[in-house]
Amino acid sequence: MIAYLEGRLLKKEEERILLLVNQIGYEILVPAIVMETLKTKALGDRLSLFIYYHQTDRQPKPVLIGFNSEIEKEFFQYFITVEAIGPLKAVKALNIPVSEIANAVESKDAGKLKDLKGIGARTAQKIIATLAGKMGKFALLREDRPEEQVSAENFSDQVFEVLVSQLGHKPSDAKQMIADAVKRNKDISSPEELFDEIYRGYNPQN
Repeated sequence: MIAYLEGRLLKKEEERILLLVNQIGYEILVPAIVMETLKTKALGDRLSLFIYYHQTDRQPKPVLIGFNSEIEKEFFQYFITVEAIGPLKAVKALNIPVSEIANAVESKDAGKLKDLKGIGARTAQKIIATLAGKMGKFALLREDRPEEQVSAENFSDQVFEVLVSQLGHKPSDAKQMIADAVKRNKDISSPEELFDEIYRGYNPQN
């Protein structure tokens, strides 16, 4: 299974690109949120993408769907667990930032979810019913991701690593977010509980 590709950009279309990897051209579908980040890429530029590989009995032809980060891919995998949202529909639907979708789910804002391409009122409610309570981590995602990597030793370190390397927060901000969460709730005992507490106290304007 293909999970990651790195090569040169050969072609860009509205919803797909052609990536040359070791003299093989891969056609990759990309959601609008990813395509937006490729606007500055010229043909011939190097590009790396995390890949969701889709192939079923109904869809025997393999489909590759590309993302800028593992956290975007993880969100996509949650998103397609919603009834009536398959991978191809999800590619078209993701036209607003992941953090905004996640916040809309957690706040049960069906109106915001209807901003997603091809998503009506009934499907918006299904998204909320399926994903509410699971989106706190994704609601913390920032668009300007730095490249710092931090090794993890316990669950606080694991959360710190995700906040910095995957969700794009500055190390100093991540430390403060964790400290504030632990101060509010001293009974946190897992990464999931810590993410939930950070999300509850998160102000995206900071």
